[in-house]
Amino acid sequence: MRTRGLTAALMSMLWISSSCGEPSSTTNGAEEGSGSADSSTSAPPPGTSSSATTPTPTTEPTPPPTTDKTSDDPEPVDLPDPSDSDPSDDASDTGEPPVDGEPGVVRFAAFGDTGEGNEAQQMVANAAEVICAERGCDFALLLGDNFYDTGVTQTMDPQFIDKFEAPYEGLDIPFYVVLGNHDYGELASDWNRGNYQVEYSTFSDKWVLPNFWYTFSSDSGGTQFFAFDTSRMMWNHDVNDQREWIAGQMAASTAYWKIGFAHHPYISNGRHGNAGRYEGIPGLPFVSGVEVQEFIDDFICGEAQIYISGHDHNRQMFDPVCGTYFFVSGASAKTSGLENRDDNPTAWQDDTREGFLWVEIQGTQMTAAFYDFDANLDHEIIADL
Repeated sequence: MRTRGLTAALMSMLWISSSCGEPSSTTNGAEEGSGSADSSTSAPPPGTSSSATTPTPTTEPTPPPTTDKTSDDPEPVDLPDPSDSDPSDDASDTGEPPVDGEPGVVRFAAFGDTGEGNEAQQMVANAAEVICAERGCDFALLLGDNFYDTGVTQTMDPQFIDKFEAPYEGLDIPFYVVLGNHDYGELASDWNRGNYQVEYSTFSDKWVLPNFWYTFSSDSGGTQFFAFDTSRMMWNHDVNDQREWIAGQMAASTAYWKIGFAHHPYISNGRHGNAGRYEGIPGLPFVSGVEVQEFIDDFICGEAQIYISGHDHNRQMFDPVCGTYFFVSGASAKTSGLENRDDNPTAWQDDTREGFLWVEIQGTQMTAAFYDFDANLDHEIIADL
């Protein structure tokens, strides 16, 4: 299998790295971009995995240049200035919005807070293999907190093998990645540490993180995904850059379906709770998440049909709020309790079993299903939007 060969190659590279010192930690960064996907029109036969839809950002990260630098801290990634480019360059180029929604079929799984490398993470990955073989998965979303407890410390950190490549070896699909608070060090504000995960895209054929925020689309242009970095928002870092970027992307998009994904939830019945009053504390900088709340209010509510997050280590599905369906899929390696502080319109929730979210988009219809670590279907909805 391609991924087994990749894993072996990466292990070899890690051995060389540990013998000869750390690799260069500088990078030129990557521009936000959109990609394309081939869309299948029917589910694959049982026992096979779907690989028809494999959107790839058009701008790939530049491999780190070779230098004599051996410091643990990478050079900062130079983020593109959204004002320097035409937003339509990254948008789907299909012309008019499809009148019948997504002309093809887009199927994906969403895993959150995975970075433990434990038995539960492996069981969820195994369950996803079963469901992807039965129902189809074109790609996966990785929703942040990819490496507990404090992220990675070099581009070829062994955690990439132990907590990503090895557990998901049986899922031969791209993983579109965003970063969580634990990916940015002990205080969740070591911005340079996130660069290693961007750089790792150069070395893995399934890890896709071209920048801290980016977009990609299905081949038809009927579905567009918007990945952004709520962990930076928590510290009011790069917020204006992200706001300018997504405003341009949303204005230029011709996609019928718009799907946002990031680490922090907009609404949640878990311990962290709702944006703007995380931890039950409104108005406290760096804690309450008011920047996250305002960002989603302005650019996701009523603009995107779906928003998927993690952060709380449970699984939650809500009735539509502000014109958008919200999902929390943060129990892909461990669970934490539900506290239900806020009056959220909950359709289903569970804090007892690890699992993942599976989504299918076809035409104007969304199917969303939560599975547990034994591949049992816990809850499914079908909505026509």
